[in-house]
Amino acid sequence: MVSSLRLPSLTSLFSSPYLRRPPPLLRRPHHHHKLSFPPPLTTAFSSQTTSASTTENPKKQTNQDQKVITPRSQDFNAWYVDIIANAELADYGPVRGTMVIRPYGYAIWEAIQDYLNAKFKETGHSNMYFPQFIPFSFIEKEASHVEGFSPELALVTIGGGKELEEKLVVRPTSETIVNHMFTQWIHSYRDLPLMVNQWANVTRWEMRTKPFVRTLEFLWQEGHTAHADPEEAEKEALQMIDVYTKFAYEQAAIPVIAGRKSKAETFAGADRTYTIEAMMGDRKALQAGTSHNLGQNFSRAFGTQFMDENGERQHVWQTSWAVSTRFIGGIIMTHGDDSGLMLPPKIAPIQVVIVPIWKKEDEKTGVLNAASSVKKVLQSAGIKVKLDDTDQRTPGWKFNFWEMKGVPMRIEIGPRDVSSASVVISRRDVPGKQGKVFGISMEPSILEAYVKDKLDEIQSSLLGRATSFRDSNIVDVSSYDELKAAITLGKWARGPWSASDADEQRVKEETGATIRCFPFEQPQGTKTCLMTGSPAEEVAIFAKSY
Repeated sequence: MVSSLRLPSLTSLFSSPYLRRPPPLLRRPHHHHKLSFPPPLTTAFSSQTTSASTTENPKKQTNQDQKVITPRSQDFNAWYVDIIANAELADYGPVRGTMVIRPYGYAIWEAIQDYLNAKFKETGHSNMYFPQFIPFSFIEKEASHVEGFSPELALVTIGGGKELEEKLVVRPTSETIVNHMFTQWIHSYRDLPLMVNQWANVTRWEMRTKPFVRTLEFLWQEGHTAHADPEEAEKEALQMIDVYTKFAYEQAAIPVIAGRKSKAETFAGADRTYTIEAMMGDRKALQAGTSHNLGQNFSRAFGTQFMDENGERQHVWQTSWAVSTRFIGGIIMTHGDDSGLMLPPKIAPIQVVIVPIWKKEDEKTGVLNAASSVKKVLQSAGIKVKLDDTDQRTPGWKFNFWEMKGVPMRIEIGPRDVSSASVVISRRDVPGKQGKVFGISMEPSILEAYVKDKLDEIQSSLLGRATSFRDSNIVDVSSYDELKAAITLGKWARGPWSASDADEQRVKEETGATIRCFPFEQPQGTKTCLMTGSPAEEVAIFAKSY
């Protein structure tokens, strides 16, 4: 069966200079004659293959094939793309705006899934799956929804070689098809609450793309719930944004600010949208997760009703909430440095890498045996360990490679360490000699306790560092001039706000900044709107964003 897509114009796709063509390490092989890219700025490398023609002794390959990462301070976007390439997180797909998530990148997504899946089930939700293709008439039923998503829709018009009677939308989100099914499943108050989640892919025809942050297709989870009353729906929406907030702080070590979106920034079809906003290393905001109180907007559009305890027909109250692979981009841009990726231990696919070191052949067996023993000790303690025992790379090359991959801790074992029954431990978050400790005993109970304690320290250190960076780049403002000055400096502006939607649009047009949220945590005391001088009940946070 052959299907075809009739899609919106691609004129502006990949408008970013870094996304028009892959970086050097993502270049296609030369036999792909239809692709033309600039000459490489650095030599591509792989942890899995070694070119035998470069040298007779692969252990002498020290610098010639080492990766190069653009300094973060020089070009943040180029630095970001370099890390994705060099850390083997993703590659470009054959369709512009798409990406292939490589095993290491997908392993980070699996860590996110593992945590959230457990939390969803703890809070009473069940996993299921809805179809990827949605009748276009479903999208049209909720007016604000179709208006909000129309520019991003991918439409199927031909299937099986024939024109379809009704065009199909490739899932941009699932509120419409979920309501169609909820209408068939919900009849009585006894059927409520109905709380489900799905792990799926989503297609949105973005015109400006950035790997992980904004792509035509991405992976996410989307939760959907139906309730008998508005209070229960509101409680659910707030509960789920709290789940996301705890994940950000406790697992990803990202100090997000949770709050409510402005009316202009609210999800199309929702009464209220709650969000977690994260500050990236370039001080732009990243919307890292959202939870929507949908009210009865979709249930009225689809006729999703139930018989209440008094025998009267009522429309259900609903929520939807989602986190996507965008979070991986947030982790990169929050914690990474000029050496590469830096992963919080709780979501790192590899928490500890062991690098054995020997010079003479008669030292090799003893060193490898000791390294294997250490690996078994740590694995039995539930620590994710990698033993890099290949002899095709020098120890120095391995140090740089695993630092670039963001592995939180490195253990070095050489002949002297074997003799003293000890190891050398280096922390990824503390570069150079300051992060290296010698003489840690190989005795299982001592080593296990030390490694676990240091992994906890690294997790806390990354959160503390990101929190300090965030707080030092938020400016409290009391006037529009102060707001503009703060945004010009690349900072976030926090100030009282009660102005109109038109005023909010003016700020966006004149500064490029939007209201990221009205934080849940609000300062006490009387407030005066920074724009109008009228009384204000809340402060808002303004920032440029991804």
